[in-house]
Amino acid sequence: MKIAEILQQAPNQQQLTVKGWVRTFRANRFIALNDGSCLSNLQCVVDFEQTPETVLKNITTGAALAVKGYLTESQGKGQKVELIVEEITVVGAADPEQYPIQPKKHSFEFLREKAHLRVRTATFSAVMRVRSALSFGVHRFFQDRGFFYVNTPIITGSDAEGAGEMFRVTTLDPKQPKTDEAGAVDYSEDFFGKETNLTVSGQLEAETYALGLGDVYTFGPTFRAENSNTTRHLAEFWMIEPEMAFYDLEDNMNLAEDFIKSVLQYVLDNCKEDLVFLDERFAKEEQSKPQQQRSKMGLLEKIRFVVENEFVRISYTEAIEILQQSKPNKKKKFQYVIDVWGADLQSEHERYLVEQHFNAPVILFDYPAKIKAFYMRMNEDQKTVRAMDILFPGIGEIVGGSQREERLDVLQERIKAMGIDEKELWWYLDLRRFGSVPHSGFGLGFERLVQFATGMGNIRDVIPFPRTPQNASF
Repeated sequence: MKIAEILQQAPNQQQLTVKGWVRTFRANRFIALNDGSCLSNLQCVVDFEQTPETVLKNITTGAALAVKGYLTESQGKGQKVELIVEEITVVGAADPEQYPIQPKKHSFEFLREKAHLRVRTATFSAVMRVRSALSFGVHRFFQDRGFFYVNTPIITGSDAEGAGEMFRVTTLDPKQPKTDEAGAVDYSEDFFGKETNLTVSGQLEAETYALGLGDVYTFGPTFRAENSNTTRHLAEFWMIEPEMAFYDLEDNMNLAEDFIKSVLQYVLDNCKEDLVFLDERFAKEEQSKPQQQRSKMGLLEKIRFVVENEFVRISYTEAIEILQQSKPNKKKKFQYVIDVWGADLQSEHERYLVEQHFNAPVILFDYPAKIKAFYMRMNEDQKTVRAMDILFPGIGEIVGGSQREERLDVLQERIKAMGIDEKELWWYLDLRRFGSVPHSGFGLGFERLVQFATGMGNIRDVIPFPRTPQNASF
């Protein structure tokens, strides 16, 4: 049986077999066994006089065991039940001199170097169980609402964001690629016959399916070749991107708010033990920070803050006016002072709006066209687009979306103004030629959501094997 099931049982001398890994072995008598099914360990009580010495010496931290015994009420503190061992088998020994995850505090930097083993620690097992629950909550939300799950390409010839920071996919000889008369690489000789890259977003392809299936969503890996070593960036991460036909911006904002509240409520309901543990870890972490840098809310408090509050909705223009009049801006406490309309908001501005001005999650909409992507619908003022961002406590922006530009002539003008090759997007423009409709969508970086729900300070600690500059070891 799984330990999560065993710990829910009333002890009645029932005989059980459990398999897992040793967390600790005390006094040649008490094994703390964990199988990953929950945060708690099962205490297995060994009769060392009846257990062969050859077995005892291999019961070390990290070793894998199969334990048979009977469940009884625990005589010690800290657990309700324990397993009195009748038979024990060492399935896989772990050399105590070499096993790196010993029962002591390890830094997260050290554990990133042992990413293949770090899930055996309490913190990372809790984080990964929450990640799993969030993932299921995502699919459940959309499936319950009649959305269709679409797998968009990982290899693509388009740059959805126009960022240009993409990983190239090629089979050409890296030392001597064939070149054309101008000396440029001749991609006609490449596997796909053109330059291709790893995708930065599944949005554009998802739009094609929304304009046939109605409501769709993608949930898959995306890639950015951005040479950034911050606690907020990964080179490989997962994106959730729904696209909905016949949705305007208001519909889009309603769906995004419902979606976020639903998945966070799902983890509150299904990950209670892990969240209490992570909440305590988060509180200790905050205590080690300078007073002015500490979070005003605990982890569980932040999650409930999002789930229980109505999201405030204001235009970008209103937000700029609030920020310009704010004390931090007037006293130049912001790192980036807001001087003019059209400024790209930073995390400090977004967090001020959420945590100090409104004390609620915030949705900003109608952003300046100059700081947003080409596919966002232009407003009548010809200055702003139907974009929206959702802002959270602690992190700022967590969701970005928009009503998409459905008018062919306007979209062509935007593409031209941004210097994008229209020929590369012929299929995207076809959507505006054949049965175009108003439609909307948004994107949510899954690791940002996991980071928010677990309180982890570094995004590298919420994905199993982080991919960052100079780091692809596993």
